[in-house]
Amino acid sequence: MVARTTKLPSPIIQGPPWTSPTFADSTFGDNVDGEDLPIRRAAVDALGPYNGSVVVVDPGTGRILTMVNQKIALSSGFQPCSTVKVSVALAGLAEKAVDPNERVRLGGTRMDMTYALAHSNNLYFATLGEKLGYQKVAYYAHLFGYGEKAGLNIPGEQPGHYPATAPKNGGVGMLTSFGEEIQQTPLELAALMSAIANGGTLYYLQYPTNQAQVDAFQPKVKRHLEIGALIPKIEPGMRGAVEFGTAHRAREDGPIAGKTGTCTNDKTHLGWFGSFNEVGQHKLVVVVLLTGGRPAIGPLAAGIAGDIYHKLNAENYFGSNMSVTPATLISSQICCAAK
Repeated sequence: MVARTTKLPSPIIQGPPWTSPTFADSTFGDNVDGEDLPIRRAAVDALGPYNGSVVVVDPGTGRILTMVNQKIALSSGFQPCSTVKVSVALAGLAEKAVDPNERVRLGGTRMDMTYALAHSNNLYFATLGEKLGYQKVAYYAHLFGYGEKAGLNIPGEQPGHYPATAPKNGGVGMLTSFGEEIQQTPLELAALMSAIANGGTLYYLQYPTNQAQVDAFQPKVKRHLEIGALIPKIEPGMRGAVEFGTAHRAREDGPIAGKTGTCTNDKTHLGWFGSFNEVGQHKLVVVVLLTGGRPAIGPLAAGIAGDIYHKLNAENYFGSNMSVTPATLISSQICCAAK
């Protein structure tokens, strides 16, 4: 990657008036028949009074285990903010446009991909996006599920949106660092995180609404992504986000990989966190989206997800006590500070 000094336009993060409340009953109108009730309880308790949505998925099957605030989860989506950097990183690696171990100087700091993901560095991903160009960025985004329904025959689900050209505000650099003009749904992010967690299978997400559908559940593959060799190159940064970066509020007793996002979309402040755990018999993908005023930020969303993992671990949901080993802490030992 070639270092650049181009200054990005600032994301729109401004003061009130906000068009969405920060606090609300996020369970209002939800149908819980067919959900995994222990997971539902953990998600509702962790979200508490905040206005937002929580989607929890089994990454090995694509089954949605709970969907809190179904109105938001099934909507046409919101700006992904910095969660878009995960798909951009995969695109850059697939195109061999970036060496994940190369430490480049950007904005007075030398960093590699692990540091850039963990600390959500905008200039790194804007530079990578400009190197790739809009067409390649868009190709991989669509491959990973942007702009289409993530679910299979889920009543009320709307697809997200992906722009047909580079955004007028900041071009491809803003697209790849802040998700400018993209509308991402919680289900789209959950499907992509599931594919990363399971090694590259993009499942149709399915949402059983009664016990008979649970009993008859069969996974449905949408497509296989050729990212198996790329996942080990982005995981250290996603684990690093939790261990020492923007998602540190999600730290738990076992390894969690994730990516935060914070920005403002149409005077609604957004806080995202997409994540998965990597221990025990039941791996989970947890996506949290907060909407409202300034408290709705990615680090808070990460804290809510961490609380969900914590609550389920306390109930031994994962089938083994989550514990940290030297191997699982490898990401926290990576230091990419400027020298």
